[in-house]
Amino acid sequence: MSKDGRPIFGTLARGARLCCPVCGRATVFQSPFRVRHHCPSCGALFQREEGFFVGAIMINVVTTEAAVMATAGLWLLSSASGGGDSLLLPLLFAVALLFPVAFYHHAWSLWLAADHLVEGLPRRRPDA
Repeated sequence: MSKDGRPIFGTLARGARLCCPVCGRATVFQSPFRVRHHCPSCGALFQREEGFFVGAIMINVVTTEAAVMATAGLWLLSSASGGGDSLLLPLLFAVALLFPVAFYHHAWSLWLAADHLVEGLPRRRPDA
């Protein structure tokens, strides 16, 4: 399947690999926790107007909530026969603190891929 010549699964796969969702030749990040302004290969803009990153934050929050709920569910299923609930809250707290940091890069990259699928990432002007 594709949307206006943009293959959906290919674009999402490039996003999951932390590559440019347009061309797949360059990484989205220039250093840890620093998103490139644009793709050095094809010129697609990664950082746009203020507030553009809110979607990446939303993806990170929703997946963190899912990870916390999945951890709680697995813990409750595995300890249904007895005790061990005293470690549940520290475990959930650790997941809630560590997962968003670990998933940050993928949240940004998947947000860029989704934005590219919906409206296409704009290209950097040569004079900028």
